[in-house]
Amino acid sequence: MAPDGPRSWPNYSNKRQWLVFYNVTGMTVQGDGVVDGRGHKWWDLPCKPHKTEFQGIHGTATVAPSSCDSPVAIRFFMSSNLTVQGLKVQNSPQFHFRLDHCQNVVVRMLNIHSPSLSPNTDGIHIENSNNIIVHSSLISNGDDCISIGAGSYNVHIRNITCSPSHGISIGSLGFRNSGACVSNITVSDCFIHHSQNGVRIKTWQGGYGSVSQVKFHNIWMEGVRNPVIIDQYYCLSKNDSVPCTDLELSDIVLFPGADHGGVAEKNPFCWNAYGGNQTLIVPPVSCLIGGSPDLIMDLKEDLC
Repeated sequence: MAPDGPRSWPNYSNKRQWLVFYNVTGMTVQGDGVVDGRGHKWWDLPCKPHKTEFQGIHGTATVAPSSCDSPVAIRFFMSSNLTVQGLKVQNSPQFHFRLDHCQNVVVRMLNIHSPSLSPNTDGIHIENSNNIIVHSSLISNGDDCISIGAGSYNVHIRNITCSPSHGISIGSLGFRNSGACVSNITVSDCFIHHSQNGVRIKTWQGGYGSVSQVKFHNIWMEGVRNPVIIDQYYCLSKNDSVPCTDLELSDIVLFPGADHGGVAEKNPFCWNAYGGNQTLIVPPVSCLIGGSPDLIMDLKEDLC
């Protein structure tokens, strides 16, 4: 059990992380019991995102008036050849599980839980890491079920159940005009229900780099407000002329829920997006632009 809130946290201890494994190789973490982050008092801090809301084009969103440090429950940093399995992690003040600068990692059979309104409690976050496999886990939280950050590649996610959550996300990327390259990401055989989002890619205007070779496959959704989002205008701030390119849509079937509380009854929306439908799509997506701007493709190769 973690210390009970910010006032109980040791003054000499880093408030951004709790349990940290640094520069380890060939390690297995497993076992019964519960890792309890006791995050409730952290979530109630005035600077947390759920304290301020605004109405945006995608519905109600949240913005933090200021930032404040909160600890990640379990973090692996600069480590390799890891296996993490069978753990139950709950109520983290911030992310429940985080991989930074890691490679060759298998994460499986995790049970992650925090309340649906707990802010910034991503289930598993992957950053600057490669050759990562995450599978056969149950995640219920107040933010992204799984999030993939900058510098990550060869990440394969399958057989994940998310409910409730904000879905499985790549990003956000490019914050404060930063560079980000993410490639070879596969998400398959997952069940997302009673969630704000399904699968999404989110980037900030002004950032640079690319997200490429991404495949979302065989994702079952139920009661999801925004099933598929590819968004280069994450948190609207300024214009960006760089389009999304090479989008391929295939075998997508989405219907509104019986009580209209699930999929929104709106037509698909595209802006500055290039690609096409490989098969019949429900609802029909006719707003993609055919072809691909050559200049943008050359730029992507130079940056990443």
